[in-house]
Amino acid sequence: MSLASPRPLAGRSVSSPAEVRSHAWEGFRCESRVVRSGAPRLAPVLMIGGAFQRKESWGRMERALLDDMDVVTVDPPGWGSGGVLPAHHGADLLADAVCHMLTELGLPRLNIFSGSYGTAIAYRIAQKHPGQVGRMVLVGTMTEIPAHARLGMRQALDCLRTGDMEEFAERSLDFLMNAAREDRIAGAAKVRRFLRRRLTNLAEEERAQTLANSERLLQHEMVDLSLPPAAPVLAVTGEHDSFTTPDRCRGMAATCPDSRFAVVSGADHMLYLERTAELADLTTRFLAEESLDGLPYCSYVERVNPPTEYA
Repeated sequence: MSLASPRPLAGRSVSSPAEVRSHAWEGFRCESRVVRSGAPRLAPVLMIGGAFQRKESWGRMERALLDDMDVVTVDPPGWGSGGVLPAHHGADLLADAVCHMLTELGLPRLNIFSGSYGTAIAYRIAQKHPGQVGRMVLVGTMTEIPAHARLGMRQALDCLRTGDMEEFAERSLDFLMNAAREDRIAGAAKVRRFLRRRLTNLAEEERAQTLANSERLLQHEMVDLSLPPAAPVLAVTGEHDSFTTPDRCRGMAATCPDSRFAVVSGADHMLYLERTAELADLTTRFLAEESLDGLPYCSYVERVNPPTEYA
């Protein structure tokens, strides 16, 4: 097996300025953002973020992927510029809204990279609109939220409702980061400071979005396991992730008929911030259909469900 190192984060090609476009779906606002690679060799990738992300917040991860592909990021209804989406709307509306944006952008087929909350949207897109999805990466994912995490989320939301933002941030970080393993996680203290500052200073509309989006997770079964997505899937988590643990993440991979599962060392749920270069390299290799064997930053890689026709 080859011991390949991750590609450097410094961009090898010059990308174009971002093209931002407004859309509407079922009466709700949404926005797309497209950045063109200077030398694309792979199909465009759609990035769908987690609960506290917006289309502009991918930073170094986006820049690393731009070396090889155009990048599309989105604010579906309820995210970023997308206003507040009432909690009674489930994953179907979010998936349909994203696909509507892709249709208006003239992007009939692309790959998907998604993180945390965004993995439920990506999974639904692959189920409902299989012709639009080439390959799919699910980072920090699971089939359902465990009871202890539901309790932690409700306690954090109680603080948000009362305006105690310091306590809201601390309670959120309690289940998003693994404090007990912080000494083994790359850049954990820096990431924790960044997230604490971000969560403490949520704007008024972001607070309303967070309440509605979190209640959606608690009220709905966001992942429908009755129709496995046909797209090749890579499920990834950090080895110290105490929220979407390796076992839970692998459980999601096991629901897909063509799936791989990888564990990145020295990381927890904030994998895209802690080991950006490694995650970008792993993603690019998977989307390019390259081997994932022998990667020094992965403590475990498994072909969970190989399709019979796979070479």
